[in-house]
Amino acid sequence: MKSETKIYRKIFIFLITLLFTQPFCTAQFYGDPPDNTHPWAIHDNNRPQPPRVEPAENPGGAPSDAIVLFDGSLESFTKNWSHTNAKRKKDWKVENGSLISVGGAGTIASKTEFSDCQLHIEWSAPSKIVGSGQGRGNSGVFLMGKTEVQVLDNFNNATYPDGFAGSIYGVMPPMANSLNAPGQWQSYDIIFRRPILKDGKVMDEGSMTVLINGVVVQDSTPLEGGGGHIARSKSKAFPEKGPLSLQDHGNPVRFRNIWYRDLRKRPVDGGTDGKISPEVASKKRAEIASKIRKDALTKEGKDKLLRLMESLYYQENAEAHAEAEKLGAQFVNDVSEQPEGRKGDVMQLNNAVKFLVKHKLMPSNHPGVDALKGLIEDNGWNK
Repeated sequence: MKSETKIYRKIFIFLITLLFTQPFCTAQFYGDPPDNTHPWAIHDNNRPQPPRVEPAENPGGAPSDAIVLFDGSLESFTKNWSHTNAKRKKDWKVENGSLISVGGAGTIASKTEFSDCQLHIEWSAPSKIVGSGQGRGNSGVFLMGKTEVQVLDNFNNATYPDGFAGSIYGVMPPMANSLNAPGQWQSYDIIFRRPILKDGKVMDEGSMTVLINGVVVQDSTPLEGGGGHIARSKSKAFPEKGPLSLQDHGNPVRFRNIWYRDLRKRPVDGGTDGKISPEVASKKRAEIASKIRKDALTKEGKDKLLRLMESLYYQENAEAHAEAEKLGAQFVNDVSEQPEGRKGDVMQLNNAVKFLVKHKLMPSNHPGVDALKGLIEDNGWNK
């Protein structure tokens, strides 16, 4: 008996949860509507669903949408990388699944160019300790070939802080030293946003977030022009895309498991999520409204009416407005003649009208407001 009671209780809770959550999952007349700089409503179901990305089976592995630049094979290196020094006498080499810097071979660069990204790269300084300061396990990871995240054996090796492992070289030291011992593998996870200048004006300084072995050492650090050696860098425009470069600094540093993922564009760079310019927001709202009007063509009656009403809070459209008025009048007439079983439809439409009036998208003295109110009162649906 007790077990049956528990089952009934679970079913009751499930039904109550469904009753209260389902309207909010499907309602479009719910959160604040689009505005001058936001093309989407709050809790907007017209907003695209996040695409599915399959995570890697193992930590640090490439997820399903990543572009792999080095998987440990010679084929992967040959396909994805090129030496930048045409007069070099040596080449980087691939050995036991690692890409190894060779003194005198110079910098290598990815053949693929990209911009804002999530980058994963693993490296290991030689287990045999040679040198000190900047002369010990030195290399560098250059985003877009310009901004360096320093690679250096600083496990027990001091140097100038803005040249420490995990520093944005010449800009900002890491906030912590989370390196493993030399000879062991280190993982860098980097979130990179390029600087953006327009007409000589800084729109976004760009930023870098870096984790070393899972520990945050740079937290959205502004790039201040990208950094460099000796001279303080100044704000400057970056190209739209650039390669990933790895530095030969004369030390046999090993690299493996290199991959990146493109990040969505920021509003300042043409993105349409978040707070954007009125011009871009207006264009996006028109695009959304057009899609909703197209979807409305596949519907009839109340459902078509609601979709047309919804389209109008993204963009005014005379044809959609006229059809919505016609469908609204027909709806009220139909329910007046045969109200049985129509309470839910009326309440749904009434909520939509109240939403539009509240946000001044529909005048409070619109005939439809009183018509719906009359239907609700005449049928006792307000009790």
